[in-house]
Amino acid sequence: MTFDWLKRYVPRGIYGRAALILILPVVVVQLVVSVVFIQRHFEGVTTQMTRTISDELVLVARADGAERAVIAQALGFDVVKILQRDIPRSDRRRWYDLSGVSVISTMRRLVPQLRAVDLPDDNVVRVYLVADTPLEVSFNRARVSATNPHQLFVNMVFFGALMTLVAYIYLRNQLRPITRLATAAEAFGKGQTVPYRPGGATEVRAAGQAFLAMRNRIERQIEQRTLMLSGVSHDLRTPLTRLKLGLSLLDDEDREPMERDVEEMQRMIEEFLAFARGAAAESVEDVDPLTFVSAIVADAARGGESVSLFAADGEGTLRLRPGAMRRAVENLIGNAVRYGTRADVSVLLSERALRIRVEDDGPGIPADQRETAIRPFSRLEPARNQNRGSGVGLGLAIATDIARTHGGSLRLSTSDRLGGLQADIVIAR
Repeated sequence: MTFDWLKRYVPRGIYGRAALILILPVVVVQLVVSVVFIQRHFEGVTTQMTRTISDELVLVARADGAERAVIAQALGFDVVKILQRDIPRSDRRRWYDLSGVSVISTMRRLVPQLRAVDLPDDNVVRVYLVADTPLEVSFNRARVSATNPHQLFVNMVFFGALMTLVAYIYLRNQLRPITRLATAAEAFGKGQTVPYRPGGATEVRAAGQAFLAMRNRIERQIEQRTLMLSGVSHDLRTPLTRLKLGLSLLDDEDREPMERDVEEMQRMIEEFLAFARGAAAESVEDVDPLTFVSAIVADAARGGESVSLFAADGEGTLRLRPGAMRRAVENLIGNAVRYGTRADVSVLLSERALRIRVEDDGPGIPADQRETAIRPFSRLEPARNQNRGSGVGLGLAIATDIARTHGGSLRLSTSDRLGGLQADIVIAR
């Protein structure tokens, strides 16, 4: 048996689910108690009290004129002679008068002279009898129904709501450390480090301590990798500089091909370092995405690349790492103009997400190779023409890594406008 159909009706947040777990049993218990109370009270107590009144009504109906007046006065009845046409044709009660059902059914079963029962309100009962003459017998409603039956319901609702409120406040204090842990973990997944101190129950504290230990290990690894890459960068650039100086002494015919090789080596080293450095070390800032991307496109166009910003919609700021995001967008633009003749960039900032889209008119990437394309050092020669410019297969991998450090993703598809590759950086707000 599966309860998948029930998931759509269950709250998604932990506060909503905790409130449901807390409130649902209280409501069910109150409903069960209410039903049992109604059954016992209105069908038990009311029936027993109505039996006594029914015996007294039979006694009044069987007595003669003088004796009837004495009996009615002794029993507290108000007996009035009426005409036959004044007797109601049917019993009357309010639709929500549950005790009235038991009163009427019991009287009809025990009083043969009964013709109709009128229950207009909670104060009086009018019974119409036919003996030697039609009679209207009136008496207090309290003689057939218990007084103030609603008090139990009022007490149940009031104290149930009060205890639920107290329990919810306590439960919220217990859930707060879990939400703080989730916030810290989500922020760290986006590359942000927010202050966090474990608290709450023992299990929550243990999970918090494990998270802090994991975060510290990852930060140490990032720091060690950054230091190592700084040393590698320094060590590699020194021999490359010596090579350039040595090549400058050669003839132009021999020097130019070798200088191109050295420049290619230097560019490859820069790409390796950019990929390995990542974006986690950069600080986060509030950035206006529309202005930010517009500046990147303007710089690329000024550098001679065929790129344009054809759409920009939305307003507001988003917390980004400007340097890393610039590198990601520039990589996508560089890929677009390398494998196509033009690149169109668009920005959409909605209430839920930021989307930066780069489209080209190149050959694109087949759907079955897109997962491979975002892996480091992957080059798809059949789909992307290597004669248009060689790379080391890190452009899309760097963009993917930067998008993930911002808590987003890089999505590849086919451009409907240009027919080439469409690359979307999507980051949730």
